[in-house]
Amino acid sequence: MRRVHVTVRGDVQGVGYRYTMRIVAREAGVAGWVRNRRDGSVEAEVEGTPAQVDEVLAWMAEGPPGSRVEQATVTDAATTGERGFEVRPTG
Repeated sequence: MRRVHVTVRGDVQGVGYRYTMRIVAREAGVAGWVRNRRDGSVEAEVEGTPAQVDEVLAWMAEGPPGSRVEQATVTDAATTGERGFEVRPTG
């Protein structure tokens, strides 16, 4: 299993990024969460097999229609065994 922490910058708020990501994450079978940050970025943690995580990371680099991803910073995180994927309140 692999878990990553991701911060996405660009035009990623107000375009359905979090809610579309929840759909993508659930379809890929990963666990974790996504939320807006007060600085205008989107932050997420994604956990699953390396292939599942890579699938979600590829989507995150593009985002939904109407978004413009300028940068996605990915760092490894400790796995938690978490289940499900949720949209969290702004943090």
